[in-house]
Amino acid sequence: MSDFEFTQAPIEAAALALPLARDAAGGFTSFEGRVRNHHDGRPVTGLEYEAFEALGIAEGERIVAEALRRHGALAGRCVHRLGRLGIGEIAVWIGVAAPHRAEAFAACREIIDEVKHRVPIWKKEHYAQGASGWVNCEHPGPALSAPSFDYSRQRALPEVGAEGQVRLGSARVLVVGAGGLGCAVLTSLAGAGVGEITIVDHDTVQPSNLHRQPLYTASDAGRPKAEAAAARLLDYNPTLSIRAITERLEERNATALLAEADVVVDCTDNFASKFLVNDAAVRAGVPAVLASVYQYEGQLQVVRPERGGSCLRCQWPEATRDGLVGNCEQAGVLGPVPAILGQLQAMEVLKIILGLPGQLQDELLLVDLLACGQRRLAAPRNPGCRDGCVRIESAAVQFAPDDLDVELPLTAAAAAGYRVVDIREPMECRLEPLPLSGQQSLPLARLLEGGLRVEPGRRYLLVCAHGVRSRAAAEFLRARGHANVWSLRGGLAAQDG
Repeated sequence: MSDFEFTQAPIEAAALALPLARDAAGGFTSFEGRVRNHHDGRPVTGLEYEAFEALGIAEGERIVAEALRRHGALAGRCVHRLGRLGIGEIAVWIGVAAPHRAEAFAACREIIDEVKHRVPIWKKEHYAQGASGWVNCEHPGPALSAPSFDYSRQRALPEVGAEGQVRLGSARVLVVGAGGLGCAVLTSLAGAGVGEITIVDHDTVQPSNLHRQPLYTASDAGRPKAEAAAARLLDYNPTLSIRAITERLEERNATALLAEADVVVDCTDNFASKFLVNDAAVRAGVPAVLASVYQYEGQLQVVRPERGGSCLRCQWPEATRDGLVGNCEQAGVLGPVPAILGQLQAMEVLKIILGLPGQLQDELLLVDLLACGQRRLAAPRNPGCRDGCVRIESAAVQFAPDDLDVELPLTAAAAAGYRVVDIREPMECRLEPLPLSGQQSLPLARLLEGGLRVEPGRRYLLVCAHGVRSRAAAEFLRARGHANVWSLRGGLAAQDG
């Protein structure tokens, strides 16, 4: 017996109540919604109901389960009529058994309110002068009803409609990180009506966060971000189920958390977490939407393991060291930058849930907000990517980690035939020019976009301030078959003296 069902047959309330009897139930309540003979002052002769049954049943079962769990009820059921009904016939019946009457009343009230604004049901009213058009059954209800949220402007989109709204309400999204990216993602998903959102963040709110993390206020300082974000989102849209986890995402909990998600969104600011999200998503077969921010620029990637798409390790076989690109604390950031990248992440999540066109896969989206420019770069599946993209062991790339570093004075390296490539930012180069001529300057971002033409017959030495970015860039190029690329150990800092 399903907890929610549609029926074309007349509803027999007594027969429906019998299976809900429980010895432990001290309270039982039922609700009958009947067809009345008037509406807005006009005489009604009957009603007609239609529904999107497959989605409606799934959402209805979820509503009943949520209400029973929330109020501690023991059993419940909802049955809704379809087809043509006459005056006085039961259109919807709800029954709840609970240990006490208060729980039964509360669960029954929640079920009817939620069914009215979450289940895709349409009705047509018949009058003596003719029939109305088909309208959605959602109604704000009396003042004591549970709070509702108006999705009418969103549902007006032909690609969304009532069916799409139900899909959103049934979706489960895991958001890792509630900082600048996370605040934008969470607000957009809550506003769109994503039914279940889990927030994972071990950090606390700091005053320096507020300019780019508008979910928080100054009074939240010191409070766990996940808890503060969940409370704010529930104030914003009380119809959602939002869970706060004040822990760091780690190997020990990643598998369990992703098993409960339809999509995972990486909103962290460090590479270790991004690779952890990527690997867990690939193992779970769950789409992952990843983004990163550097000063005025950002990058977006969508990993689709369930479609056999490429993953983060297809581009970076080994987890990039933190420090390759500074986080917001180290490099600085304007508030709109993570907000815009987070909105783009949220858009990709909604595309996945709703099946909208234009979804990112096997590509990177690069965003430059100073130039107001975007570029989409191909990021195909690495043919050497094994074990579902979690570990890459390409036979074409064989080198020991220690072989990546060269420890020589720059002048000696140039004399030995290395082509020196300075991958620092232009400002760094102006403040501290390299002590030799003939080198090539190529910022790291351009190198990663394919801006360095590596000729097989030459040796290339990548240089940065401390050797961290250059080593990671050398790893990046080695993984693409360029064995003639090295990094200057310690960077320019090691050249002093």
